[in-house]
Amino acid sequence: MARTQGSHSDITGPRIRRESLRLFAQHGFAAVSMRQIAKEVGVQAGALYNYIPDKQSLLFHLMEAHMEELLATWRAEELPDSPLERLRKFVGFHIRFHLGRPDEVFIAYMELRNLSPENFRTIEALRKQYEDALEDILRRGVEAGQFAVPDTKIATLAVIAMLNGVNTWYRSGGRLSLDEVETIYWDMVRKAVII
Repeated sequence: MARTQGSHSDITGPRIRRESLRLFAQHGFAAVSMRQIAKEVGVQAGALYNYIPDKQSLLFHLMEAHMEELLATWRAEELPDSPLERLRKFVGFHIRFHLGRPDEVFIAYMELRNLSPENFRTIEALRKQYEDALEDILRRGVEAGQFAVPDTKIATLAVIAMLNGVNTWYRSGGRLSLDEVETIYWDMVRKAVII
């Protein structure tokens, strides 16, 4: 990879990703130009191509990195044996992980339409792995006689959609603490699936 004079790939590459993430979340992928990204990073527009092939690749790599971090972090969690306790763990994990990454979450859900078909398939496969983790919890709960869920796939999508909603309204220092929000959401999820 060619380097621009005075630049350092280990510094500039992460800066490109960080500034692109911020700009895409703030203005939308389609509205952000490579020239804007270059300006925020402090390099000439042409220099960006020393680090990334194009804007589509940049969007894809931001989404892929987010999904891979989400999956790796979830897989590293110590999970209890009980489906009910595992579901509780998932609810808390999902809320806290996503609140810590608002720009990544916004892009991961709102910019799917801007991915090429091949990149879309890759991101969808990663999303399905995460959905499958929740569906497995629900399925185990049904098999154990703990949950009354007529369709675990629909329940999975509904729970994730509900949990994602926290990112749209929760603000630190607001009326409810994060612990209170997590408790309320856990109570809603539990009541939706429990016998």
